[in-house]
Amino acid sequence: MSDPVRFGVIILQSLPWRALVERWRLIDDLGFDSAWLPDHFVNPRGPIDHWYECWTTLAALAVHTRRMRVGTLVTTITLRTPALLARMALTVDHISGGRLDLGIGAGGAMKDHTMTGITPWPRPERFRRFREYVTVLDLLLRQERTSFDGRHYTLADASMQPAPLQRPRVPIMIGGKSPSLLRAVAAVGDAWNTNGGRDLEPAEALRVTRERGAMLDEFCLARGRDPREVRRSFMMGQTRDQVLASMTAFQDFVGRYRELGFSEFILFWLRDPNPDYPLYSWITNRAMLERVATAWIPTLRG
Repeated sequence: MSDPVRFGVIILQSLPWRALVERWRLIDDLGFDSAWLPDHFVNPRGPIDHWYECWTTLAALAVHTRRMRVGTLVTTITLRTPALLARMALTVDHISGGRLDLGIGAGGAMKDHTMTGITPWPRPERFRRFREYVTVLDLLLRQERTSFDGRHYTLADASMQPAPLQRPRVPIMIGGKSPSLLRAVAAVGDAWNTNGGRDLEPAEALRVTRERGAMLDEFCLARGRDPREVRRSFMMGQTRDQVLASMTAFQDFVGRYRELGFSEFILFWLRDPNPDYPLYSWITNRAMLERVATAWIPTLRG
């Protein structure tokens, strides 16, 4: 529990542009440490929703913020090759002044395939692709030139100029709970993000997260890596914890996961109200967000 605790907010890009900019500026002004966007071709829960593309939106929003870090939670491997994503991350790293965190996951949303003409991948293939993808991505962001001949991805002398502002490269956060993804975290990840388990009761979510954390420790040690090098990040709002019931409930939740080694907590702020996301309807208005930022979080930063 020695790492300083950090708090971020994830917002879906389903708002009109000016409203989205206003929200990101507010999150920055309230002192949150980070803001995040998800990455899908459409909103998986509302495919006819207003929806902006993740990375072009992130680049623009970075210009409208001053101090907080910006990131993707998480980028899907479905929509871009590793080389293209590396180029995009390098670009946003410069646009943001070195404030980018590159969150990435194995994907799996069917509409990301069917609406873009990409043949859906069986689950085993998807995880094989992911392990190879993050290996290539790590190399591209560290090196001026990269060649790679893999099962799914091949590069010939790919040039990356200029170098990222952040050294040795843009931080990579990997999201998920499967053993395959945890092995990828141990191999190349700077951070691991989990949601605890969608719709799980509090005790069960805590148990599952503890087990996955221990598994990540084992994978890191097997590679000769100190598990403490990996920041642990929790995406709040998908378990059945009633975290916003009171300040005490919020403090207790953070405290339980701090004991498991988590130092970052990311909250949802979606639509007002959120009819399509009953489980995620924690931050339902600006007043609640401001209360969390100005009254509750400061009690945990000391």
